[in-house]
Amino acid sequence: MVKKKRLVSDSVTLFVRVTWLVCFVVGSMVLYSAFRREEQAYNRLFAEQEKKFEFKAVHVACSPKYLRDISNYPGCKPKKCGRYVMDNVVTSNEVDVMLNLVRRGLSFGGSSGGASILDLHTGAMSKGVHFVNLYKLQSPDKLFKVSELQVYKKVREKIQNALASKFGILPNKVYLTKPTFFSRLTNKPPLSGNDEYWHPHIDKETYPSFHYTTLLYLNDYGIDFNGGQFNFLEKGNSTSAVQPKKGRVLLFTSGHENMHFVERVTHGVRFAITISFTCDPKEAIPDPSTKLR
Repeated sequence: MVKKKRLVSDSVTLFVRVTWLVCFVVGSMVLYSAFRREEQAYNRLFAEQEKKFEFKAVHVACSPKYLRDISNYPGCKPKKCGRYVMDNVVTSNEVDVMLNLVRRGLSFGGSSGGASILDLHTGAMSKGVHFVNLYKLQSPDKLFKVSELQVYKKVREKIQNALASKFGILPNKVYLTKPTFFSRLTNKPPLSGNDEYWHPHIDKETYPSFHYTTLLYLNDYGIDFNGGQFNFLEKGNSTSAVQPKKGRVLLFTSGHENMHFVERVTHGVRFAITISFTCDPKEAIPDPSTKLR
């Protein structure tokens, strides 16, 4: 009788253990599946590097503050706020000219940390942990050819026209503004706050003159560098990522509706140019010239 009771007890114990193990495995699978769904939602891709888009759009509600401000400028208010990716705005040759410009300029400086900038309009350039005026180190007419700066202007005009077309505004009611600059990002550890480019931010809060932000990518994610994706922050703490592609243009309204950050580059070198636009003619700047001093 004692032996029979022991066998029954052992059977119950085995049943409980097996049941617990099955519940654990099933529960783990459910949790893993939920985690994967959350991870996939968190890391949505808006524009992959390997695809080519005539245009791809996401419309979002304009933030109230942005809407109040831009409503003061007739002809410059977007039909809808949001973001666009376009891969057919500029040519490969035009991108090559832009890439040569930034490489040549930064050969006279560059940040000791991971983020270098070069502003052709003012000559502002990263050097070590500070900024210097490139045009005090080298005369712009010796650095850059007039033909190269004409290509720069042509690229700016193409992007401005694309911006006006997609957001339904008048091209002559939006103006180039500062800062408009080239960037070079690497995996070097940051040595100053200027090197920490990966923090979420809102362009119009950082630069009040901004109404529209555009970027032109000069080389390729996954080929020339890893990391460095451009991420929009969405509701629910998810992100929507743009993978840089040579010649890809990204356009977006600069208000709170498009908070964003750039992932840290983990390998290689990422080149881009940020071209900024305003609706306020008092904040307009001219295209760069070799006559700058």
